[in-house]
Amino acid sequence: DPAHRRLEARQLMTSLVRAVLAAERIATQAALAAACFALALAVGAGAWQVFTRFVLAQPSPWSEALVRQALVWMVLLGVAGAIRHGALVAIDVARQAARGRVRLAIELVTLVSICVLFGALFWFGWSMAERVRFQTIAGLEVSIAWGYAAIPVGAVFAILAALAAVLEPRRPDISGQV
Repeated sequence: DPAHRRLEARQLMTSLVRAVLAAERIATQAALAAACFALALAVGAGAWQVFTRFVLAQPSPWSEALVRQALVWMVLLGVAGAIRHGALVAIDVARQAARGRVRLAIELVTLVSICVLFGALFWFGWSMAERVRFQTIAGLEVSIAWGYAAIPVGAVFAILAALAAVLEPRRPDISGQV
């Protein structure tokens, strides 16, 4: 029966969408929590750097490098939350002005653009992390690959958030509330 098959296909698609959205919700919350931790780490290391430089008159050799790495991770993990919550201002303006098929086209072009951009970032970020894995970050004495790893990791979170943003849009109202 064709009607029964369509119903089963629709139910399967609904289940798939729910699974993607559930996975994205967990992933984006984890990415945002890690981004907040990276920000706190950067603030703490920056405060330590200021204290050692100006109070002790002996700058810390590791804190500046840690601040830089933490800020890179913060940005690349935090972009998933911005994408998921519709905080890409230029895209939101165009989307809100459009209706019907034009709005759908804008959302699909946005999704494809984000996936292409972050797909390329994933590819090249992974490649760079592999290439520099034997080099170390001065002051931290850890592989610089940890810094470059933020690129492919952030890209995965961003692509998942972009897909979820199309499946279940969350656009902030004028007050900024979702």
